[in-house]
Amino acid sequence: MKKISYTDVEPYAAPGHFDMKAYRIQGKEESGIQTFWMGQSFFEPGGGADWAYEDNPFEKVYYVLKGEMTVKSKDETFVLKPGDSIFIAPFEGREIKNTGDDVCEMLVIITYKGLE
Repeated sequence: MKKISYTDVEPYAAPGHFDMKAYRIQGKEESGIQTFWMGQSFFEPGGGADWAYEDNPFEKVYYVLKGEMTVKSKDETFVLKPGDSIFIAPFEGREIKNTGDDVCEMLVIITYKGLE
């Protein structure tokens, strides 16, 4: 077991993201997890991430803790509210944006391994 205290977690720059702060809480470097990592992101109103990841082989789950997040795929738009989550498959593109009036707080879980 390895406990990680939130006060010890440093923010990191998430490529393609804007008006937000991201923190990696658990992962290879943080606790030795080999198959996935987990982070927490805080998106200001209007913050998000540009269209990306069609070439990304990793599975992703977003879970909204507070606020709301709009997630767009090529064909659909979803509005996630507290308690909602979304699975993004390998090689599936997405765009996200906080279209609400408050900060959106979201857990992010991403696998390290792509399709084999």
